[in-house]
Amino acid sequence: MLSRNLGQSGISVSAIGLGCMGLSEFYGESMQESEAIHLLHRAVDLGITHFDTAEIYGQGQNEQLLGKAFAGRWDQIVLATKFGPQRDPATGAFLGVDGSPANVRSSFEKSLKRMGAEKIDLYYLHRVAPATQIEDTMGELEKLVQEGKIGAVGLSEASAKTIKRAYAVHPIAALQTEYSIFSRDIEQDILPACVELGISLVAYSPLGRGMLTGRYSSTSDRPTGESDFRAQMQPRFQPENMESNLKLVEAIKEIAAQKGCAAAQVSLAWVLDQGDHVLAIPGTTKLANLQTNLGALDCRLTEEDKAILNELADQVLGERYPPEGMAGVNQ
Repeated sequence: MLSRNLGQSGISVSAIGLGCMGLSEFYGESMQESEAIHLLHRAVDLGITHFDTAEIYGQGQNEQLLGKAFAGRWDQIVLATKFGPQRDPATGAFLGVDGSPANVRSSFEKSLKRMGAEKIDLYYLHRVAPATQIEDTMGELEKLVQEGKIGAVGLSEASAKTIKRAYAVHPIAALQTEYSIFSRDIEQDILPACVELGISLVAYSPLGRGMLTGRYSSTSDRPTGESDFRAQMQPRFQPENMESNLKLVEAIKEIAAQKGCAAAQVSLAWVLDQGDHVLAIPGTTKLANLQTNLGALDCRLTEEDKAILNELADQVLGERYPPEGMAGVNQ
């Protein structure tokens, strides 16, 4: 398994990790616990060491799931979780972001308890908190590092300006953000800031929430159901945009066919080819998809392939989140 470093933290992880959100929420019904644990164990067996969760996924249930799966096996994995966004316990509605020092400490302790872990390897601020100076948030995170309770600090969906302010307080190991063939908005100033400071980029949704795998052939087989975020509000999956976007996916599928690869492997190979500082955490609930994703490590793209793929992002219809979601990214 190819490994890459998390910034300058001294922590090394598998270049392809596993985003665990979908095991509990947002992409349909949550998995049965036993099936999810089996998938997590098989991921470790296949060489994956990087597992990503957050306190808001399933309102703590995702962290609890990972705690059960990895009890007694913490030395085999690198665990990343995130804090900040607040949700109504009854409805699940999002209530804003709390980056206050008090919440840094409180959220950390709650996550640690839910997982039954002794420490958290990589602890992210999930979204930048408008009401708290990033320096104050980072100051408390630095204390957790000094106390040996977290191994490294990360930010998610932060602007270049915020990243630099945060880094001045304490080194940032990783920036987590959406990054794929279809989502390249960070390349203008955020990614260069990461390169300048030696920060790794952890790409979530590197498969475009499933669109870049080629599994959808028309709007008639788009995700459905009240529990699937894509069906309800993800702009690129709405019928008025999806038909056009699927035509762009054909270019990925054509390259994949020429190489005897899957479209998902081409899409992940493109992400990983952006540099040794880039890692990917695709999510899945299916073992077959997990195995396919790992095959991306053997997929080789030519400069001609990359040129074709690089043309696609400017043609995508729809933002990556609805307006309220876009207001909270790259802050």
